[in-house]
Amino acid sequence: MDRVSVMAPLLMLLLLASRCAAAAAPRHGREWGWEEGEGEWRPEKEEEGEGKGSKGLFVLDRLEKVVESEGGQVRVVRGQPWPPGSFVSREGLMHIGFITMEPKTLFVPQYLDSNIVLFVRRGEVKVGYIYKDELVERKLKMGDVLHIDAGSTFYMINTGKGQRLQIICSIDASDSLGFGAPYQSFFLGGAGHPASVLAGFEPKTLAATYEELARVLLAQTRGPIVYYATEPGSGDEGNRGARCRDAGAWRPGGRGEEDEECVGNDDAQPTTWSWRKLVNRFIGGADSVDADANRKKRGAPKPYNLYDSKPGFRNTYGWTIAVDKHAYEPLKHSDIGVYLVNLTAGSMLAPHVNPRATEYGVVLGGEGKVEVVFPNGSLAMSAVVRAGDVFWVPRYFPFCQVAARGGAFEFFGFTTSARSNRPQFLVGATSVLRTMLGPEVAAAFGTREEDFRKLVRAQEQALILPSFPEKGRREKRGKKGRGEEEEEEHGKGRKEEPLVIEQVAKE
Repeated sequence: MDRVSVMAPLLMLLLLASRCAAAAAPRHGREWGWEEGEGEWRPEKEEEGEGKGSKGLFVLDRLEKVVESEGGQVRVVRGQPWPPGSFVSREGLMHIGFITMEPKTLFVPQYLDSNIVLFVRRGEVKVGYIYKDELVERKLKMGDVLHIDAGSTFYMINTGKGQRLQIICSIDASDSLGFGAPYQSFFLGGAGHPASVLAGFEPKTLAATYEELARVLLAQTRGPIVYYATEPGSGDEGNRGARCRDAGAWRPGGRGEEDEECVGNDDAQPTTWSWRKLVNRFIGGADSVDADANRKKRGAPKPYNLYDSKPGFRNTYGWTIAVDKHAYEPLKHSDIGVYLVNLTAGSMLAPHVNPRATEYGVVLGGEGKVEVVFPNGSLAMSAVVRAGDVFWVPRYFPFCQVAARGGAFEFFGFTTSARSNRPQFLVGATSVLRTMLGPEVAAAFGTREEDFRKLVRAQEQALILPSFPEKGRREKRGKKGRGEEEEEEHGKGRKEEPLVIEQVAKE
């Protein structure tokens, strides 16, 4: 008895400590959100008592800080293979990157060992990249999608006036399959942090150009994302006074040399090289005239804007957009698809299965719930997700998304196939059960065909379904009759639709 009386308080203390530790743990890595400004990526304060299943098996909450610089940062959420811990196959494996750049910043020229697809979440950016051995520049706005091949050198400039740039990107899983960094960057510019790949060669190896490149190779930068006073290579080098007075200006010649230039003769020729001239020299281009012709190359694909596109499906309760290689040809190079979904308050993207691809999603706005089902028919996850959360669904797994009743629910994402996905919906007017309706299917469910037919045809909406009425409203509807009930639902839905579209346009 004495032993039991002693152990009981100890067990109670252990249980209490475990509960306190669980309560103190951050949910979904909340510290990695967009930190400031309108349209925060992660709410700083979250309500208590979110209920069971707020953090689930298919919510990705481990975020790695890949780049930390004075002008911005890059963070990556690694995808996971299925089953967990299996690295035999790369199928369905993808990483999701989040790029943040402060106003007037440059992401120095680099190339990656992975294909990437950029999606501009907020702000404006100019991307310069190599396409068929020539330099192409594209100005991207909110909603634009752009593909960059692995090994293609590129740079990015935040052109939004006083606005922070936010980009979401897909990253092909490298051959490391999760054992190393999510991807490898090879920087053309920078010294120290990061070091230029050119700086690794012996001076004699670069003898033909070393005298000209010495100042650039030895320039000290404060990270891959740096500030600049004027757009590199814009021809505004003559205004050196303003350029030197600008704190944190982008000085490719190094701070010491820039100071000498500032105190010297204003009529002297500038001794520094722009990144643009440097890139053109390496790819065999000439001076500014040829560079302008390269940037206007007609064969280079233009970005694809999701918000300017017509929804593939739309009804009173929301809309969906799916982009594959047929709509945006560059996606076939990385075999990745893109999608965007907007659900009105309380609506649901009906349970469905992706037969061709694993799906990764990022919540852009609002709050909702993601439910995923195991092949054995048991619930794998029922998780509440909010702006900034990343979730994924393995290929063939049934799942659905439900918007909270408090407002619209918007999420964007990538699929691991550039082909038309052709999701198989399990309920609704276009469900596989309705398509296969007959005595065989009814017998499989152990019911009469007539009863099963009534059950399957009860839902008249397709793909995006209306919210299920609350208990009080259900009791009231029982007295109205089905016709009045449907008229009321559709009437309200028609009023909500313009509000959803207006909200997307404002964002």
